[in-house]
Amino acid sequence: MEENNKKTKPEQQLSDADMERLELLQRAHEKKGKQLTISDETGTLKEIDELRELVGKQLDNPEEKYNIYYKGIRKLLMDHLPKGEDYKEMRSIIYDEKNIFLNLGKRKSDGGGVRGSDGRMTFQPVMNEILDVVIAWVGGSQNPFQLYKALYMLNEKHGYGHEEYDDSVRSVANAMLKLAEDR
Repeated sequence: MEENNKKTKPEQQLSDADMERLELLQRAHEKKGKQLTISDETGTLKEIDELRELVGKQLDNPEEKYNIYYKGIRKLLMDHLPKGEDYKEMRSIIYDEKNIFLNLGKRKSDGGGVRGSDGRMTFQPVMNEILDVVIAWVGGSQNPFQLYKALYMLNEKHGYGHEEYDDSVRSVANAMLKLAEDR
């Protein structure tokens, strides 16, 4: 009897639902990331490589990055921050916060004065985020202390540190934060 039971189990028919599941599982092992579509112009079938298109969309556009950095972030800061030798240290502290964010938390103080990365080459979404902060500042108060606080808080939000300064520069940075809160 046991021999009969063993023979009958493999010979049992699969239900339509089971067959459909097996067919789906088999199709899952076919070409991945490719899809057929109908061409708009000719009406013929063409194969789209979805993976390659996805990767292509995620790559940064060098011309766009250049424009965001040089014609956006840098130009706005240079045009709207106070000029002159008297404000050099304040501008430097603001630029340090900007560069820490653009370099995803890398600080000069971590590498003995060398950051080891270049903010102009960061990801476009990162550039866009800081550009939004700078545009809001230019359209708003244009108070450099407010900009410093906004950049400081942006670095805090992302868990980045802040530049380590000597006592005199640290006191200027702390004063800038305090002045931003008072205004």
